[in-house]
Amino acid sequence: MDNQSLPIDEQNKERELLNLEPVRLGVERIKHEIHKVVVGQDEMINLLIAGLFAGGHVLIEGVPGIAKTLTVNLLAKTMNLDFKRIQFTPDLMPADVTGTNIFNMKEGDFQFRHGPVFSNFVLIYEINRSPAKTQAALFEVMEERQVTIDGYTHKLPSPFMVMATQNPIEQEGTYKLPEAQQDRFLFRIKMSYPSVEEEFQILKRFESDFNQNIQDEVKAVMSMLEIQECRRIVQLVHIKDDLLTYIANIVDHTRQTGDLFLGASPRASLAIVKTAKAIAAMQGRDFVTPDDIRFVAYPVLNHRVVLAPDKEMEGYEIKDVLNDIFTKIEVPR
Repeated sequence: MDNQSLPIDEQNKERELLNLEPVRLGVERIKHEIHKVVVGQDEMINLLIAGLFAGGHVLIEGVPGIAKTLTVNLLAKTMNLDFKRIQFTPDLMPADVTGTNIFNMKEGDFQFRHGPVFSNFVLIYEINRSPAKTQAALFEVMEERQVTIDGYTHKLPSPFMVMATQNPIEQEGTYKLPEAQQDRFLFRIKMSYPSVEEEFQILKRFESDFNQNIQDEVKAVMSMLEIQECRRIVQLVHIKDDLLTYIANIVDHTRQTGDLFLGASPRASLAIVKTAKAIAAMQGRDFVTPDDIRFVAYPVLNHRVVLAPDKEMEGYEIKDVLNDIFTKIEVPR
């Protein structure tokens, strides 16, 4: 039985006995394996793991060459689960992603041929390279975890997670993601360049390993049952009502301010709750703090809101508006 269907008294009893050790061990093992290859990018890795434990999808944005795809590949490699990679291109069709019915001459009947989304982890490389028709094929996949073809519904495996990358600089041959699809991503993680010290460590690590053979040393350290247990624990992390009010006020301000043309949806509120719980558990706490909420609020909200045209012309960024909102709302004590 899922813990969410347990009576309230039993849920409270589970919280009192909450053992965070599986989460701590899982985070430790995953980071150890990824850092065999990747130098730095700790915030990105923490958010990726939080997305995994919260059961959501992640969009990673950054210029080429800063280990977006490499990090996602390594994360998937640490899981003892199925992994598929899809290169999005302008000529990619929805059936190339979800699958299609094929007529079997021998059987005299149509049979469903599964597309690459039928996997536990799906990396979509350059997601903004495909037009709206192919993007729309992901709506049902990402939200309902299923694919409907010719009236028949095919369930995706569990756990299921989409990790997508995009280049924010290059515009030629790209398509803006629909707002409805962006809203289905738990996070948009904006990656930055490494520091000078990190760059030195990268050069030191790979100056005699041109083919990055060290990737072969990355091993699977998490099983399906361990991931499901971590997700169960994260759901039981306690969050006080005044913190829920704090989250509701943050999201409501995105809808009321004149600085934003489009505010965040209730899905954003739920995303903040889920990911704040995940971050709390990863840090060894069975309760959420305001700092957890502030840490996840920006990557949760930055792709769900749209700047007002006048603010965009004045050179404002979404981060400026969100920071202004954070300073206006009283933080619970």
